Amino acid sequence: MAYSGNKGLTRIIKAGQYSWQGIRAAYRHEEAFRQESWLAIVLIPLAFYMAQSGIELALLIGSVILVLIVEILNSAIEAVVDRIGLEHHELCGRAKDMGSAAVLFALLNVVVVWGAVLYY
Repeated sequence: MAYSGNKGLTRIIKAGQYSWQGIRAAYRHEEAFRQESWLAIVLIPLAFYMAQSGIELALLIGSVILVLIVEILNSAIEAVVDRIGLEHHELCGRAKDMGSAAVLFALLNVVVVWGAVLYY
């Protein structure tokens, strides 16, 4: 990666701008990210109500944020694969499937964490 020349506060501000652009792009172009964002909007406030300790709160919110993180990474993988070419290639399909599997595991993690907190 090329050195941008940005240092200190300028670098932090630029990094924040790029991150915000990534979030906006994911929301604009990825239906799954939009759905999971709305799920987060519902579940995160609910976590403050449900949690009985700081650890429970961190687990509940962290599991939801993890889904958003993994979904953005999956979308990035898909964008790069699609940029390379739209023709079918075994490795491209494998990369997309593995990204999708990562999202599935993140969603299962939400179910396990929230289920455990509700049950115990």
